Amino acid sequence: MARKRKRSRLDKVINSPTEKEQSTSPNLLTKYWLQRYDLFSRYDEGIEMDEEGWYSVTPEEIAVKQAERCRGKVVIDCFSGVGGNTIQFAKVCSSVIAIDIDPVKVEMAINNAMVYGVDDCVVDYVVGDFIHLSPSLKGDVLFLSPPWGGPMYNKVECYTLDMLQPKDGYKLFQIAQSITPNIIMFLPRNVDLAQLEELAWLSSPPLTLEIEENCVGGKIKAITAYFSCSAV
Repeated sequence: MARKRKRSRLDKVINSPTEKEQSTSPNLLTKYWLQRYDLFSRYDEGIEMDEEGWYSVTPEEIAVKQAERCRGKVVIDCFSGVGGNTIQFAKVCSSVIAIDIDPVKVEMAINNAMVYGVDDCVVDYVVGDFIHLSPSLKGDVLFLSPPWGGPMYNKVECYTLDMLQPKDGYKLFQIAQSITPNIIMFLPRNVDLAQLEELAWLSSPPLTLEIEENCVGGKIKAITAYFSCSAV
């Protein structure tokens, strides 16, 4: 397990779509670039993202609401990416464990937290695989925002939990339950809600489930599922 606390400058940072990227995916990065202030309101102050970060980071307005549900808790951000959720958790939670398997993303997350003035004493950045680290993790709330399989997730009529990566949603949820029953899952807006209900009632004991539609600019962007044995 490797832990990082100090920022190191990356040789290459994608702060805007390059000509090459626009030519290979003309609608992809341009679309997210136009939404950059929805992703990070302080984008112009030095936010760093790689290509995957553009379409993976939680819009700031949504991340703020998710964090508010965890006020005062110890939160494990299992797939923290470039740190959109980690920043908001750190503002209101007692402690945050931010995990990502990609060391470049962890460096970007540290940088982005600095842009927002987040005290890194609150956040423990971990370079590693959540699945392998799970037996050693302890926390009050576990936040799951695993990869959805890229921007093409919205092309399917019904997104099923087996499409999540690197493990299917059932396996990830089982791993999460070994740490805490208080689990937050951030999922595509077209996710199969019946499968989320199944996760709740198949748990022992059954968990309470609250499903929240997440909107930005009047449009539904995603679904957040809050599982708990009591209110989170």
